[in-house]
Amino acid sequence: MIEAQHLTKRYGETNAVRDLTFTVKPGIVTGFLGPNGSGKSTTMRLILGLDAPSEGEVKVNGKRYAEFAAPLHEVGALLEARSVHPGRSAYNHLLAQAQTHGIPRSRVDELIELVGLESVAKKRAGQFSLGMGQRLGIASALLGDPEVVMLDEPVNGLDPDGIRWIRDLMKTLAAEGRTVFLSSHLMSEMALTADHLIVIGRGRLIDDVSVDEFIGRHSKHVVRVRSPQATELTELIASPDVTTEAVEPGLLEIEGLTAEQIGATAAAKNIVLYELAPRQASLEEAFMDLTRDEVEYQAVTPAHAKDHEGALAA
Repeated sequence: MIEAQHLTKRYGETNAVRDLTFTVKPGIVTGFLGPNGSGKSTTMRLILGLDAPSEGEVKVNGKRYAEFAAPLHEVGALLEARSVHPGRSAYNHLLAQAQTHGIPRSRVDELIELVGLESVAKKRAGQFSLGMGQRLGIASALLGDPEVVMLDEPVNGLDPDGIRWIRDLMKTLAAEGRTVFLSSHLMSEMALTADHLIVIGRGRLIDDVSVDEFIGRHSKHVVRVRSPQATELTELIASPDVTTEAVEPGLLEIEGLTAEQIGATAAAKNIVLYELAPRQASLEEAFMDLTRDEVEYQAVTPAHAKDHEGALAA
């Protein structure tokens, strides 16, 4: 279990983390989300004792990380996959780490096989692709068979098969009762992997909730309607509280009414419907909607860019 209490980190005048309080529980996969610059990496560094908090504290299984006599057996972490001596082989990198904790050579062999690096185990890590480096980093994190696994962007550089492997591995570790804490920018994958979410923005806690509840709470409720009488239906349901978008001829996306309300209205006027279904909201949509005002650097859409250019010309 990871427990943060009023965790704050300041760098000069900058508040990287602000009064964060949350708990990462065992037995589930917890996703850690936030825009770039939100404080995710700083928070993970604070958990591992790589940075000292300005205020508050964070404990892992009831202790500060520095208090563990054999930390690899308690916490397995991947913050930067490239933090490996480039001239050392994957096997020797793991073996050197294992020897600091009395971990047998057989465990190194087991992990080399688990992460799929058998064919390159004796190859220098400096020659590894990004995906191979990620696999080596994950092997390092699992070396001590820890109760807590914390990974920053673990699917970065992996191919689809590797991404599915990570997903299954994390779910398996959680099912064994371990604490699994993952950060990722890949929302589609987080939606498939995580059970619970901790979301931060500009160093502050925004939400701490299950994935399903997060999507339901922060996404728009849209109904897809397909009808040969789409124009007539649009006019019929027109209201200040209803938004209707014509996705393509005959296909509408309607916000502000339930499927039952739309169906009843269409039936009363003998409007034929070929499709009537709530559109499944995505984690990405909910995340973007919630964190829109928390993004450190805002990109400008092409349409907005043209408007801006026009305003300057005027």
